[in-house]
Amino acid sequence: MVVAVVIPALNEAATIASVLRALPPGVRVVVADNGSTDGTPKIATMHGAEVVQVQERGYGNAILAAMAYLAEAPPDVLVVLDADHSDSPEQLSRLVAPIVSGRADLVCSDRSRTAGRGALTFTQRFGNRFAVTLIERACGRRFRDLGPFRAIRWASLLRLGMEDPTWGWNVEMNLKAVRFGLRVEEVALPYGQRRGGRSKISGSIVGATRAGYRILAAVRRYR
Repeated sequence: MVVAVVIPALNEAATIASVLRALPPGVRVVVADNGSTDGTPKIATMHGAEVVQVQERGYGNAILAAMAYLAEAPPDVLVVLDADHSDSPEQLSRLVAPIVSGRADLVCSDRSRTAGRGALTFTQRFGNRFAVTLIERACGRRFRDLGPFRAIRWASLLRLGMEDPTWGWNVEMNLKAVRFGLRVEEVALPYGQRRGGRSKISGSIVGATRAGYRILAAVRRYR
């Protein structure tokens, strides 16, 4: 299977190189740059990634732009990976294995049992539990986590008709996956503290509040 990795990035110069170096060889990597001013795109290009410039801010907007870029020669599987090196790019094969074997259409990382000490802040843990509870009430499926490191069949991704421009992207994907009857698995993978820079969500009260609001709005909209 052809695997493409999309990495949304905004001012991740401190970590993007290590993320790209850690990915296994043979995968196509697209960094969807959301307006970085710290040299992130240049570093990504130097390490072999293709860079898509995305003017409209937003996590979902970045992924949608990367999907449009890949559409002319689409992969079999699309992987979404954060740029902060909290997840382990080395675990890519474990993430996509259920898809390659034919068991799953969507595979989400589960950090709830594997996160290292201090890797998930109180805000992240609380927000995650709250989000998966809301998702369960909305669709009847209980998820352990809402991890951003995830893989999905390209054909399945197109069926979902993804549209959320913000942090509600993962909520939209999980809810629609259940609605459309996709085979979903969660795989426990290592998760550590970000390797540098500051989190756009947990790094500030404002960021956490905005993310929480967008997650709530996504549950309301896509249930």
